[in-house]
Amino acid sequence: MEYDAEPIQEKLTALGGLPLLVETYRALGLASSVNRNVSIKQRDRGFDEATYLESFVILNAAGGECLEDFDPLRQDEGLTAMINHPMPSPEAARKFLNAFHEEARIVEAQQALLPGQVSYIPEESRALQGLGKVNQDLIGQLGRRCADQKIATIDLDGTIIESWKKQAQPTYQGGKGYQPILALWAEMDVLVADEFRDGNVPGLQAPLRVTQRAFAALPGTVTEYYFRGDSACHEQQLVRWLRDEKRSAGPEGVIHFAISVRMNPTLKKKIAALPESLWKPYPDNETESTKECADVSNYWPEADELKEYGPLRYVAIRIRKRQGELFADGNEVKHYAVVSNQWEWPAKKLLEWHREKAGSIEAAHDVLKNELAAGVMPCSRFGANAAWLRMAVITYNVLSALKRLALPAELLTARPKRMRFLIFHTAGRIVNHARRMVVKLSRVTDQFLDWWRVLRQLPSLVET
Repeated sequence: MEYDAEPIQEKLTALGGLPLLVETYRALGLASSVNRNVSIKQRDRGFDEATYLESFVILNAAGGECLEDFDPLRQDEGLTAMINHPMPSPEAARKFLNAFHEEARIVEAQQALLPGQVSYIPEESRALQGLGKVNQDLIGQLGRRCADQKIATIDLDGTIIESWKKQAQPTYQGGKGYQPILALWAEMDVLVADEFRDGNVPGLQAPLRVTQRAFAALPGTVTEYYFRGDSACHEQQLVRWLRDEKRSAGPEGVIHFAISVRMNPTLKKKIAALPESLWKPYPDNETESTKECADVSNYWPEADELKEYGPLRYVAIRIRKRQGELFADGNEVKHYAVVSNQWEWPAKKLLEWHREKAGSIEAAHDVLKNELAAGVMPCSRFGANAAWLRMAVITYNVLSALKRLALPAELLTARPKRMRFLIFHTAGRIVNHARRMVVKLSRVTDQFLDWWRVLRQLPSLVET
């Protein structure tokens, strides 16, 4: 075999299936939303903000991991013809990202630090807030198209993105990086809120405002609300807000929740004193230990709130090594607990439901960092990196919308790498015939054409 150095004269593309994603982006009215909410350009020449965002979504979906990956996309003439615009250069894309950074926001946050404080969360720039509104519009558009989904479970969790840039801060796991918090609408598999943070910001610091943004982003078609979180969500302001049925900046009524408890000596002693008769098997896939659960009675640390909200339910988990073995720390038993306002479910059901977040928000973190472009921060500027993450979030949601609105049920859980293998990375040839552009794919099925027709026929439903 030999390679011919002479390039093919026809317009070819390695991404013949990517227009399915682009059509979803456009059908959701995201270009109009960007025009309404994001204004950062200072000159008339060059791409507008909507084209930039679409280009970043394409970069993420195609498998790009850095700004330099715009170059091979620019060289794909077939892709340019299919989406009707070229891709930006890496340098132009970098300037666009940098426009989301406002140094004054960092200075303000630093000046507001109390004595002894070292971590802070700067307010978002106006452009970054606008990009958040674009994601909210996306959620609203998808919600209106899936109005039969009345239940929303919000899973909140942080994740660490390693970075060795000079500006990155130390994380609790060691090393340096960033520690953003994200909120997922579990039933729809869409990220409804995100907050970019330095690596030294603990999860316990101000989780409420991310939670409020998450519930505020839900469409009006939702009527039943739930919340799940790990021990970083076991924070007084957040728990009080969840319990208050007349809460501010959120839906009225009950929000059922389950949150991992930060263990304390009093609770640990209370759990250890539970009679054996209360402990029930809590089976899982563990083979080297036994797990049991029990309700903890008469434990009310929120004494000041009892009259206003009533008691909370504490469910304990006990894990023991089999055959008298010890854990690595020398203990015979480990105790954990979950706090909830859900009293009707059996303890086992409550714990299993709470544990489901490992397959939702934690899986979303994995996709963002390892299959989209959020795993490597491209810039030294905080606001630029925050925009980079948010564009990966928007890509995640457009992919979820594509799967839910057009693709068959068996692909509803497909991750980006599988969608690239099956759909996006399909070779194609661009043919112009009778004043029309036609894409001839190397492999095409009636099913593929059906997906395309469904997307083309989607009503815009864009609200101005």
